[in-house]
Amino acid sequence: MQRTYKTRSYDARQSRPMSTEPIRFDTKIAVLLREDLETWQRLNVTAFLVSGLGSQAPEVVGEPYEDADGVPYLPMFRQPVLVFEGTKETLTAAHARVLSRSLPRALFTSDLFSTGNDRDNRAAVRAVATGELDLVGLAVYGPRNAVDKVLKGARMHP
Repeated sequence: MQRTYKTRSYDARQSRPMSTEPIRFDTKIAVLLREDLETWQRLNVTAFLVSGLGSQAPEVVGEPYEDADGVPYLPMFRQPVLVFEGTKETLTAAHARVLSRSLPRALFTSDLFSTGNDRDNRAAVRAVATGELDLVGLAVYGPRNAVDKVLKGARMHP
């Protein structure tokens, strides 16, 4: 048996009017990747890093999504994630700066490419002193100017 469905017009689906005013955030979410990573590594590291921010800074997560048919979707960050790249030295300096500012952060080390689960990931990080971590990625969240200072020397990811 075939059913016919009528869809509502676009305007009728709007639960509330959309504002056209630009939204400016006082905060910034940024990911800094080491420039020598392979493409698959960049994507993997970025995904892992941003997952940590939402768990410790719940204000970065927006409201759940819903399509016009009422199908629900998980909430996502309420603001853009800016992705940067830099040398190993840039990443090391950014790590020192983010620690000195006590901003929410997540890290990814080269050792994590050889592990396969959360338990082993945490053990790999715990086994290395802070100053000896072989960083390949760092995510940070905080006031825009503080995040900009942490990322000094990095450039936007191409």
